[in-house]
Amino acid sequence: MALKETFYISHGSPTLSIDESIAARKFLQSWKKDVFPHTPSSILVISGHWDTTVPTVNVVDSVNDTIYDFYGFPEQMYKLKYPAPGAPKLAKRVKELLRKSGFNRVDEDRSRGLDHGAWVPLLLMYPEANIPVCQLSVQSKEDGTYHYNLGKALAPLKDEGVLIMGSGSAVHNLRAINPNSTVEPWALEFDNWLKEALLEGRYEDVNHYEQKAPHAKKAHPWPDHFYPLHVAIGAAGENSKAKLIHTSIEYGSLSYASYQFTSPTHTGTS
Repeated sequence: MALKETFYISHGSPTLSIDESIAARKFLQSWKKDVFPHTPSSILVISGHWDTTVPTVNVVDSVNDTIYDFYGFPEQMYKLKYPAPGAPKLAKRVKELLRKSGFNRVDEDRSRGLDHGAWVPLLLMYPEANIPVCQLSVQSKEDGTYHYNLGKALAPLKDEGVLIMGSGSAVHNLRAINPNSTVEPWALEFDNWLKEALLEGRYEDVNHYEQKAPHAKKAHPWPDHFYPLHVAIGAAGENSKAKLIHTSIEYGSLSYASYQFTSPTHTGTS
């Protein structure tokens, strides 16, 4: 079944996995009912928690390990498992499409499982863990346009039934979070700028957000949690329509804003 949609999910804090008070948790738990009722053939996650020099896919022939890449959190979180099957065929296809589009070097990692940018939202979205999952890394030394083009190369996967999901946070400055704070004006301003730019289809502005957006450097001191958005937009295509599917801010500045991008037509198989 061909898909028209790609997604950017803000996964926020790892406590999303257990904390019932986080609004985004209920949004992700209602995923199949309210957002995306289709069952994809496999899932490709571009997570801000896997940052490499060149594009890299995890090629897992059996079951993905659950990676606990966070420290000092409640013990119960380290007991959670998300044993989704690997997606080695999808990994090879990703590599093939990227190389065909001019990304000359694409590496394979055969030992890496799923980091929490992948398994925490998927645990809530697809708790059965029965859909094959592959991860693709970001390159934080590159820019938004680079990641948009990375996504563009992956567009044919939608026609093969693959759900392409960027996972990061729409505003992500861990030094600025404050559990006791009301929403910080600068975070809200960036979040609103992003919403307007996406809903108006100003994807070029989002590609050049450092120059265009208010408080860009404060919202993203490091771009790793933002670039998965550019991949999702690129994979949907320049004429895609953006839709805000969830919005909330926790800890004063951590945005859980999440978006769906819908292509007007299918891409055609490559």
